[in-house]
Amino acid sequence: MSPLTLAAEFVGSKECQTCHEQEYKDWQGSHHDMSMKHASTSSVLADFNNVKFKEADKESRFYKKGSEFWVNIQGPDGEFHDYQIKYTFGYEPLQQYMVEFEDGRVQLIPFAWDSRAKTLGGQRWFNLYPNYTKNHQDFFWTNTGQNWNYMCADCHSTNVDKNFDLKTNSYKTTYSEINVGCEACHGPASEHLAWSKKPDKNSITHQKTLGFNRNLSKAVQTWVKKPGFNTLKPKDINHSQQTLVCAQCHSRRTQISNKDHINANQFGERYLLSLITSDTYYPDGQIYDEVFVYGSFLQSKMYQNGVVCSNCHDPHTAQLTMPEKVVCLQCHQAQTYAQKKHHQHNEDSSGAQCVNCHMPQTTYMEIDKRRDHGWHKPSPAMAKSFGTPDTCLTCHEDKDSQWSDEQVTKWFGKKTWETTEPFAPVFAISDAQFQNMSQQLSKISQSHEYSEIIRASALSRLANYSDTNSLIAVARNAKHPDTLVKRGAITGAANIPLTERWRILSPLLADPVLVVRAEAARSLVSLWVNLTDGQKQALQPSLKEYLAMQDFNADRGYAHTNKAIVFGYQQNDNAAISAFEASFRIEPYFASAYVNMAEFYRQRQQNTNAIKVLLRGINANPDDSALPYNLGLAYIRDKQTEKAQHYFYDASTKAKTNANYYYVYALSLQTSHPKKAEQALGTAYSISGSPQHLYTLCNLQIDNKSFEAAQCIKALEKLAPPNVIVELKEKMNTVK
Repeated sequence: MSPLTLAAEFVGSKECQTCHEQEYKDWQGSHHDMSMKHASTSSVLADFNNVKFKEADKESRFYKKGSEFWVNIQGPDGEFHDYQIKYTFGYEPLQQYMVEFEDGRVQLIPFAWDSRAKTLGGQRWFNLYPNYTKNHQDFFWTNTGQNWNYMCADCHSTNVDKNFDLKTNSYKTTYSEINVGCEACHGPASEHLAWSKKPDKNSITHQKTLGFNRNLSKAVQTWVKKPGFNTLKPKDINHSQQTLVCAQCHSRRTQISNKDHINANQFGERYLLSLITSDTYYPDGQIYDEVFVYGSFLQSKMYQNGVVCSNCHDPHTAQLTMPEKVVCLQCHQAQTYAQKKHHQHNEDSSGAQCVNCHMPQTTYMEIDKRRDHGWHKPSPAMAKSFGTPDTCLTCHEDKDSQWSDEQVTKWFGKKTWETTEPFAPVFAISDAQFQNMSQQLSKISQSHEYSEIIRASALSRLANYSDTNSLIAVARNAKHPDTLVKRGAITGAANIPLTERWRILSPLLADPVLVVRAEAARSLVSLWVNLTDGQKQALQPSLKEYLAMQDFNADRGYAHTNKAIVFGYQQNDNAAISAFEASFRIEPYFASAYVNMAEFYRQRQQNTNAIKVLLRGINANPDDSALPYNLGLAYIRDKQTEKAQHYFYDASTKAKTNANYYYVYALSLQTSHPKKAEQALGTAYSISGSPQHLYTLCNLQIDNKSFEAAQCIKALEKLAPPNVIVELKEKMNTVK
């Protein structure tokens, strides 16, 4: 890894210091400045004085060689080796450390330094990933989950070019500055320097841009009080690119190109933003996994009203512009909101602070607390029903949501979650697949009451359905001007019949935004064998862009797997097999590649090859549950039931909360081991609560003449239509 020979556009942060002395001083020592540094006595915070860290009978050591910092830790071969620490990563509340390898890979070691004060539990080494100790695990420290070049560089350094070479499986990553410098946000500054030397620089023409090609001003210059509102409203909302700039790093996204999304005013020219899905957010939109703010912010009324990051945060210090307890009162009038009537807590208490109720913290990386930027209303009732976070319990740890719901009802009357976040129960039920929610999802996706990211997330869930509701919602939203909504429509069209899908999505092949064109191509290429020559020709340009997106991320197995799937649809089998093999070479533990290749063979009636590739996958990644599950299905097709049962059981034990694995395992046992089948179905139902699982259990118990059948039917009466219950009871009487 080496600094880029400075191109004309990028001049470096030191060039800014002369004219912008205060801003430069504010930036120094900030999170942006400290995002990444060369390891030195001034940047390294941790104790490397021959410190030993023992965990699970394995001892790692942190020491120095002269001015260099070294570690002795377990490598991918299972043995302990010495590695030089070349870079630091962050500084507060923890600092991570990175090793550079000869092939250009820069990897984060699993151990981090708790940089908090000792009185707060800091000044110690700790293991961020104690469960990732095997070299087939994605987050083992030498694997892609801990790779700086792909995972981190674009945000922690300035003007990064990944420069991955597929042939040699190596990197020559470059950057202009190792950390987040001035130009990471302001853009390349050479024209600004030229402007500063112009004799007429104060003319109207030059004052407009100051030599930059982006507008980082606040969207709202004047906030006004309007009758009937207790919150200030924007006088005007002007165009600003500030949020787009911040979002390039403060978001959960995948980089898909090196295009300039700022100049294009479209996030989707460079990034694929994660929607509100069950693996990243709770069903009410609260943060679950690390999502880095933007997806939450897009849900908020703040965003809709023109609030940008610098309304609260100083972009140079990366700190709040004013004390936390008053920052909200810039717009939310104190006489209404800073009153006990509103917050129901003693003044100056933790519960009286806006952020503690409306921006709850979630702890990541063991000690890093981050606030939710969706500004949701606390809803204990929602927490009781769907397991979303109950903000009240953040402080009242000895209570439960029943208690907090009673308190909220006492203060404000009976306000249910239907009046706060009405999309949340729909998302929760849809994600659990309890019942068909296409009508409700369709309604949400077409309602202007919801933010675009919520509408897009509702549309994406329609992929599970193929009915009139989903068809209408997808067709209407495919014409929506917002990129996220169109992306949601594309995902939601997954099960729409061929002719209708082409009619709805083909216009998006000419969309002005890269991510929309490419995603439309991804969806439509599955129809390849049924398309006319003219349709194939129309699809090709956007499909080429989709494949280029995969090439951009050729250092990841998923990219080659995506290419293989496209080639498979096009019946270019040799190219598909080559792409799958490339995935295995680049990321041998990426389970989805083996599963998809097995499906590729299944579709071609080559079940023996499917079995071989799945066995190969299990050997590469013995911890994955999808591999034995799909192998079980392959053995069922091969009429090897006992082997299938073995692998279904294996999948179930590896994914103990996957109800479907237990369900399929039970079906395979029905004839040979009916009692075991009942047990597996009981487990499936206890996990899912699905009426289908309980119905199947009742049916099996009737067939087995089990005395528990009557009790099972009684439980099902609360979940199933009367005609289903009548049918089961008649069958039970017949079997007797």
